[in-house]
Amino acid sequence: MRKASRLFEIIQILRLAKGPATAASIAEQLEVTVRSIYRDISALQGMRVPIEGGRGIGYILRPGFTLPPLMLSIEETEAIVVALALLERTGDKGLKQAARQVNRKISAVVPQPLAGTFTANALHAWGSAAPVPEGVDLAMIRQAIRDEQKIRLGYRDEQGRDSERTIQPIALIYYSQTANIVAWCELRAAIRNFRTDRVTQCRPVGDFFIGDGERLRKLWVDGWQSQ
Repeated sequence: MRKASRLFEIIQILRLAKGPATAASIAEQLEVTVRSIYRDISALQGMRVPIEGGRGIGYILRPGFTLPPLMLSIEETEAIVVALALLERTGDKGLKQAARQVNRKISAVVPQPLAGTFTANALHAWGSAAPVPEGVDLAMIRQAIRDEQKIRLGYRDEQGRDSERTIQPIALIYYSQTANIVAWCELRAAIRNFRTDRVTQCRPVGDFFIGDGERLRKLWVDGWQSQ
């Protein structure tokens, strides 16, 4: 285990411990030597993490020390950072803004100097970004999925034919060039996929399908298995 990962894990162990944790018990959990734990504890104390105790009596985090409710390892945090970078390639303006905010929050709570990996922009996701769809606000679609609210769509199919549909949106799939709304189409009485770059207009209607979203998602998933 790399040192940076160990520092995260030691804080997590001490945060969850119900009493003093000895260097030996920490070393056993992390499969390293006791000497390594002593060095790591000293390093954390040098970063002003308020760890108290000593050899033979164990270590505790001083009461009142503020930590995020979920402590992640370096690899887990890097996975989130890369996933957030991939969101920059979607056409969802709301999610891209949220991704930037989450990245700032991660950088703010990661102990120094470990935050350098993230603030230095060392992790990137490269490639072309999907254009923002002109006829639909994806944030509105995501909210409609959460609220189980029906949507009225103006839609142009691949032959250029226009139609209007009332749909019950149940999922949103992001592809490299566009996003697809998965919904129960009341016109076709079936599950349909609607490419967001073909939506000409979109608005919520004052009607809901409360409690039916899970059933429709199961119907959708069961359709994969029958193909």
